[in-house]
Amino acid sequence: MSSAAAALAGTGVAGLHVHANLTAAGLVAHALRRGEGRLSADGAFMAVTGQHTGRSVQDKFVVDDPEVHDAVWWGKVNRPLPVAKFQNLSKKVRAWLGQKPELFTQDLYAGADPAHRIRVRLVTTNAWHALFARNMFIRPPRAELEDFRPDYTILHAPEYEASPEEDGCRTSTCIALSFAARTILIAGTSYAGEIKKSIFTVMNWILPERGVLPMHCSANIGRSGDTALFFGLSGTGKTTLSSDPERSLIGDDEHGWSTDGVFNFEGGCYAKVIKLSREAEPQIWDASHRFGAVLENVIADEHGVLDLADNNLTENTRSCYPIEFIPNTQAGGRAGLPRNVVMLTADAFGVLPPIAKLTPAQAMYHFLSGYTARVAGTEKGLGKEPQATFSTCFGAPFLPRHPEVYGRMLQERIAQDGAQVWLVNTGWTGGAYGTGQRMSIAHTRALLRAALDGSLAKVEFTRDPFFGLMIPKAVPGIPANVLNPRESWGDKAAYDRQARHLVSLFEGNFESFAGAVDDAVRAVAIRAAA
Repeated sequence: MSSAAAALAGTGVAGLHVHANLTAAGLVAHALRRGEGRLSADGAFMAVTGQHTGRSVQDKFVVDDPEVHDAVWWGKVNRPLPVAKFQNLSKKVRAWLGQKPELFTQDLYAGADPAHRIRVRLVTTNAWHALFARNMFIRPPRAELEDFRPDYTILHAPEYEASPEEDGCRTSTCIALSFAARTILIAGTSYAGEIKKSIFTVMNWILPERGVLPMHCSANIGRSGDTALFFGLSGTGKTTLSSDPERSLIGDDEHGWSTDGVFNFEGGCYAKVIKLSREAEPQIWDASHRFGAVLENVIADEHGVLDLADNNLTENTRSCYPIEFIPNTQAGGRAGLPRNVVMLTADAFGVLPPIAKLTPAQAMYHFLSGYTARVAGTEKGLGKEPQATFSTCFGAPFLPRHPEVYGRMLQERIAQDGAQVWLVNTGWTGGAYGTGQRMSIAHTRALLRAALDGSLAKVEFTRDPFFGLMIPKAVPGIPANVLNPRESWGDKAAYDRQARHLVSLFEGNFESFAGAVDDAVRAVAIRAAA
């Protein structure tokens, strides 16, 4: 078997010239040769993704294979694609890839726990996309690459334009996942986040059958061995808050929670860097200003000096780097059972407290609610301002199974392992978006530090009348008007109106999953006063 044939084995692609499993240096050299981007002054590779600067949510499909039909959560998240349409499109994409003068492949693992990992083979037309995947996933030792056989294949064709009439898709962009064929097609978009999120969806499909809860969360571990999880959508501070100099990072985005503990799905980080501050986030800053990092849609001057405040291309500017670029990481990407679970929200209405302690039933409720504010630019067509939204399990776009599957598993894990759960608002205070101000990172870090070291659980709490949340009365170093959001508003009547409005939104959203939860969860559901 030729080297090209070996590199493409199991993919169905017949390429002539394949760059297989190149290192970062080799991939950057090819990317520069091919004109795929340029280097920053600090050596990071800079790529521009063109029309697509975020995920194309409406162009994602799951193939309606008969063997998985009954288990898939069909709807806006998982749009069905007929098997015949997928087979025809995959045939065309494979032929298109095979005609390219050169291809790049990477053989990688998803899942730090050997008992639950999958082997992934990426085939792409661009060196920088191969570097992105190499940064994001786990790089096998050289010896394990010799007999590598992929469990899943990603056929990455960013320049290929699908045909809505022929292929059953909505536009020329198509992200299609077949669990039966164990194949992912990504066509018509250069946004690299589609690569990582497609594999997250696969892990969300595979792991529940193994008794493992897959989670869209970051995780870190303290010096005493205490593991903490951080749930939250993009822009809520998940990456920022888990990158704590006093704690070791396990991973910044995707994890599994098994009976043995927590493990990272990835080998890298994908941080949002718009308006990134060196002072507030030194670890992410340093990781983004060095060779080996990949920067998406970040602006720089003619000398390559970055301007992280420039949002001319998108608010969703990104930095992708291997996790070892963060100085204090957990070796092996694995840790023990979680002691604390943090659910992050960016409340655009400015009415939720900066931190609240949740009961197990409230934890289940807020996990299924997944309330936050979608941050501008994270998804194509979102607009310039944050929008209140509910994303089930803090990761609805990546859930192939029904949400209650993951909700029940979380409830069971919290009960079995005794984790304390916190709801943290990293959004607005003193007013809604546009009139109030964003919650201080320093205040959030101080509150989290108290929660994770156990001291916050010992203070006196008071019950919020609108949302039923237990709010600490006093925390050293935190102003009292910050802890109680109503007190941070100059106009108390305006706060009450906004709070009642958000209550109504929670109440309406609860209707979608009320029948899938037990009486304890229904009893703590947020609802308007009778």
